Amino acid sequence: MSKNTRINLVLLLVVAALAVLPLALGLGDHKEEPFTGADGEAESAITEIEPDYEPWFSPLYEPPSGEIESALFSLQAALGAGVLAYYFGLHRGRRQGEQRALERERDRDREAGSVPSGTAGKSSAEGD
Repeated sequence: MSKNTRINLVLLLVVAALAVLPLALGLGDHKEEPFTGADGEAESAITEIEPDYEPWFSPLYEPPSGEIESALFSLQAALGAGVLAYYFGLHRGRRQGEQRALERERDRDREAGSVPSGTAGKSSAEGD
């Protein structure tokens, strides 16, 4: 097994552990909604500190349920990952294309510059 394969397996295990351990250890059992996002945590912390707090802005669209909100967030994350992957893939492809073009150019220059040994003397002698 190569070094890169081992590193990828270790990273995959770490990600799986980060996803499973909070559920297995029951880290959110004492809360009503155990795994809400930072927005929900911030809202509850603010209302504890300042019960009369009024938000400055309201959301443009309020999904009807938490599941739809999670689905929209996941869709947003997937679209962002797709845009980043496209960008990095495009630039990597361009870089590889430029390298291949330079290699082909070097190969053509080598072929054009290397003349068989028997013909080099004849061309200059024939002109005299």
